[in-house]
Amino acid sequence: MALPNYFLADLPPDAALSPAMITEACQTLKRNRAQYLASRPTDSLVRLLGAVGESWLKPDNAFRRLALEGSGPAEAGFSRGTLQKGLDHFFRQLTPDNFRALLEQDLGHAGCLDQFVALPGEKNSGRAVLAVGPAFLAHITAGNLPVPALMSLVLGVLTRSAQFVKCARGAAFLPRLFAHSLYEADPKLGACLEVAVWPGGDASLETALFAEADCVTATGGDEALAAIRSQLPFQTRFIGYGHRVSFGYVAGEVLSRFYSGRVVSWTADDVVAWNQLGCLSPHVIYVQTGGEVPPEKFAELLADELDRREQMEPRGELPAEHAAAIASRRGIYEVRAAHAPGETRHWCSKNSTAWTVVYEADARFQLSCLNRFIYVKPVPDLAEALQQAGAIPGRISTVGLAVPEHQMAERAAQLAVAGVPRVCPLGRMQNPPLTWRHDGRPALGDLVTWTDLEM
Repeated sequence: MALPNYFLADLPPDAALSPAMITEACQTLKRNRAQYLASRPTDSLVRLLGAVGESWLKPDNAFRRLALEGSGPAEAGFSRGTLQKGLDHFFRQLTPDNFRALLEQDLGHAGCLDQFVALPGEKNSGRAVLAVGPAFLAHITAGNLPVPALMSLVLGVLTRSAQFVKCARGAAFLPRLFAHSLYEADPKLGACLEVAVWPGGDASLETALFAEADCVTATGGDEALAAIRSQLPFQTRFIGYGHRVSFGYVAGEVLSRFYSGRVVSWTADDVVAWNQLGCLSPHVIYVQTGGEVPPEKFAELLADELDRREQMEPRGELPAEHAAAIASRRGIYEVRAAHAPGETRHWCSKNSTAWTVVYEADARFQLSCLNRFIYVKPVPDLAEALQQAGAIPGRISTVGLAVPEHQMAERAAQLAVAGVPRVCPLGRMQNPPLTWRHDGRPALGDLVTWTDLEM
C-alpha cells in the first residue's frame, strides 16, 4: 500500500518547507474545519474514532500492516513485538464507552461540546455551560514515543479542532499512518489535519505556525518548552508536558517464593514496554528489605526474565551512540562490582546491549540510560524510596506499586501527598487508561474554554 500525498510529511525527505507553505496549510485547515468539522456532533466523532481504533486491531488492516511488516518497525524505531504490543494497547482504548467516560470525567457531561448543559450542582442556580475547543490546534511532538502524538490527534478530533502536528525528525512514521487512517475513514475530517516534519528550532517555520494557532501543545525538555513558550503570541494558549521520570516499588510482603515470579514478570513488563523510553517507564525499582526474596535476588530474577523476554520480544537495534552509552555505563558497574561485590552487582545480555540490570546497595535515585537498563535498589520502606526520589522534586510522573491489595490506597495517599500524579499497579506503568490525567491535569479539559449562560 502506497500512501497518497495528503500531508506535508508525505513529501520526499529532501523537500524544503517554507513559511509561506506553512501559513497556507494552516489557513486551509481553518477553512476546512469551518466547513466540515465545526458543527459535527460529538457522538459522531466518538463513533468514528471507535471505528478507526477497532480497524487498527484487525490483522488485515492496511495501516497496521504498514506499521508492523517490512520496513515498518525500523521506521518506527522499535521491534515488531514491542510495536505490536504498544499499538494494540493504545487502539484497544479507543472505544465509544471510553470516550464517553473521558468526556464526562473531564467536562462533566458528554454533551458539553454540543450545547449548553446544566451540570450537576448548577441546575438550581439557573446556569448552563458550553465547552469550546480551540479552532486551530498545533502540536509539537517529541521523538521518543509515538503514542502521545496519536493521543494528541484523538483529543483534537474530540474538540473539533483543525490540527497541525509537527513531528521531530525521524518520528513522523506512526502519526502519519494514523492521520492517513483517519483520512480514509472520513476524508472531510482528514482535510482538517496536517502532519509535517522539520528539525526543532527552525524559527521561521515555527513562527509561521504559531501565528495561526489558537492553542499549542508541546512535549519535550524544559529548555525546549521554554523556547516554544517564548515564541508564542500573548493570546495563544500553551500546554506543555515537560520531562518527568518514574519508578517502581515492591513491598516485602509480596516477595514470597510463591508470588515473587509474578512480581518479577510485572516489573519486566514495565521495563520492556516501548523499550523503557517514556516518562512513565521506571528508572529504578525499589525493593523493600525483609521479604523472603531479598532485593539482590530480585534483581537476579529480573535479569533472567529480561533475558527470556529478549527471545520473545527483542528490543531491536539502537543508534551507535545509544549503544555506546549503555556499554560505557555497564563498564562503570563492572568495575564497581569487582571492587565491592556486596554493594554492586550487574547482569547484562551477552554480545549485545539488549538489557541490563544493576543492583546497588546505595538507594539514591539514579537516572537510567533507558533501552531496558534498570536499577534495583533496597529500601526499608516506601518513605525511604520517596526520600531518595526527592532529589528530583516535582519530576515524578508515575509510581508502579507491588504491594498487598489492602495497602494500595494507603500507599497511594502517601505518594499523592508527595506530589506523585499517578499511581498504578506494577506492570501497567506504560499503559495508562484513556481517561488518565496527564501529569495530574485533565488532558481533554485543558484544551477547552468555557462559556457560562446565566438564565
